[in-house]
Amino acid sequence: MFGRLKEDIQTIMRRDPAARSIWEVLSYPGLHAILFHRVAHWLWNLPLPPRGLWKLSARLLSQFSRFATGIEIHPGAKIGRRFFIDHGMGNVIGETAEIGDDVLMYHQVTLGGTTLQKVKRHPTIGNNVLIGPGAKIIGAITVGDNCKIGANAVVNKDIPPNCTVVGVPGRIVVRDSLRVYDDVPVMDNILNRIDPEDEVIRELRQRVEFLEQHIEKLEQHLADHERFDRSAQP
Repeated sequence: MFGRLKEDIQTIMRRDPAARSIWEVLSYPGLHAILFHRVAHWLWNLPLPPRGLWKLSARLLSQFSRFATGIEIHPGAKIGRRFFIDHGMGNVIGETAEIGDDVLMYHQVTLGGTTLQKVKRHPTIGNNVLIGPGAKIIGAITVGDNCKIGANAVVNKDIPPNCTVVGVPGRIVVRDSLRVYDDVPVMDNILNRIDPEDEVIRELRQRVEFLEQHIEKLEQHLADHERFDRSAQP
């Protein structure tokens, strides 16, 4: 237990440039949430009877952790080593979520589900993944190793390893260190296939083009009228 705590502290010291001392790191809510979760997860999976009592205890501990840290992690979630929640607040990690090793997660990230069935319904996050602030990763999908999820991106389809995803709906923009230009979608929602901001920009561009064409016609008409007036003078 103390070995894992030491490893977590070293991870924060390495990955957070604002961390100046071990004592400062010990005040981080992300670290507190992970420590609470380890105990809650142990209680959740304790095979001794009565199992209902242990699961209830795990839920109560996770709710206390949520109250104390602002981070909600279900006791059933599986979390790997060296997991770091930076600026932890508003994070939600569902029951069947699985997180690999060396994952960095920022605030207001959701690993949510899309079904009411008691099945695997939350994401599986690979190793060495970075999840930006406000990202929403929904459903029983897999995010491959070494991926980066941009701030506020929305994802509900599998992502291959070594990809960078941005936008709403999410799009793969980099894969294996190469820029992707064919707009690979990672959000399969018919209501959100078009980014609202992109749609507004597209309409504004069309309006500007229409106005430019109209002005060009007016200028041409004015020039023709001036030539006619000069030709009509004696």
